[in-house]
Amino acid sequence: MLRKTRIFTPGPTPLLPAAQFAMAAADLHHRTAEFRALYKKVLEQLQTFIGTEHDVVLLAASGTGAMEASVSNLTSPGDKVLVLTAGKFGERWTAITKAFGCQVEVVSAPYGETFSTEAIKEKLTTYTRVVFMQATETSTGVRHSVEEVAGLLRGTDTLLVVDAITGLGTSVFDVDGWGIDVIIGGSQKAVMIPPGLAYCAVSNRAWKRMEDSKSPRYYFDLRKERKAAAGGESAYTPSVALIAGLGAALDYIASEGDGDLAEGRKQLIHNAETCAAMTRAAAIDLGLMLFAPAAPAAAVTAIVSPTGMDSGVIVKGLKQQFGTVIANGQGDMKGQLFRVAHLGFFDYFDTIALIGALEQVLAAIRRPSHYEFGSGLRAAQLEYAKATSPYSEYWRAERAVLPYSAGKP
Repeated sequence: MLRKTRIFTPGPTPLLPAAQFAMAAADLHHRTAEFRALYKKVLEQLQTFIGTEHDVVLLAASGTGAMEASVSNLTSPGDKVLVLTAGKFGERWTAITKAFGCQVEVVSAPYGETFSTEAIKEKLTTYTRVVFMQATETSTGVRHSVEEVAGLLRGTDTLLVVDAITGLGTSVFDVDGWGIDVIIGGSQKAVMIPPGLAYCAVSNRAWKRMEDSKSPRYYFDLRKERKAAAGGESAYTPSVALIAGLGAALDYIASEGDGDLAEGRKQLIHNAETCAAMTRAAAIDLGLMLFAPAAPAAAVTAIVSPTGMDSGVIVKGLKQQFGTVIANGQGDMKGQLFRVAHLGFFDYFDTIALIGALEQVLAAIRRPSHYEFGSGLRAAQLEYAKATSPYSEYWRAERAVLPYSAGKP
């Protein structure tokens, strides 16, 4: 049969067609009135998409570039910082802060889990200059409580920097209300365009901290970008096509909210939450274990491979039989789990198709004579019904007879 390539990885994610068209037509010079108008519009849209009054900076870089920029702009060699880590991307914060000469304290949680509030309190001191954390640990499928961490820092001089590269568009944030000083996003995630852009919203007190920070910076000097952005330009050559694509993607998200970008963002988050809930329900019904059952992310679902089986077998099976690309585990988790993404341009049909394909691959591997196709699909459809109000009563009635208990295979 035909095999259409379908990407279910947590970055890059499927591309929005309208954004692709916009990128193809983006033959603007970046020092013209036409581009300045586009750039100003996109920066304003990003403020709404993030949900902040803070200035937003856009960089031609991957999300890691904005992570490095937050360290180089907010710290000096010898500063005491606290990193919260529970996976590969938390470990990246540790590596970056050490590279800039910070004295790094670490609060770690086992892969698949989130942090203890008490453990964070024990490590925080009046000398802690910055706390660095993830909103979603993409390598393990865990969602951390940014609001809870922000609450611990309220009333202190400690800044909070959040890698929300897969969190924005999949989780709710009250950036200004909670007191997030820097929140970071990336283009190849929920905003549905290719890799190459990083963006971050920066609080007033973070801008003030930059004046005292001594770490070296040049290309990633956020003050330069802020100054240039005030005139509708970037400090250095921008990624013109990606910015045009980002504008088209944000327009599309606004259209999902009847022209209201903030409402469209809510719909985008609800979409990710629903696809994630469908996938979790299907996995449990198929006898699979969730890797992060206590704090599951909406951006990506991490599923433990069946006992004795390398998860690469499932990853390979989906690719070879259906052209479907999912992610293996990262680092020490490679071979132990597989990850399915839900952020951005995924919908009900994508999710149902992926679950159906997974049933086929598992059946081929297990080869039980009694294997019944459709049980995972039924569980997913009931989750969808739960998330859509017209069918909520039907779902409650049917949920009582499901052959599994939530959270237990």
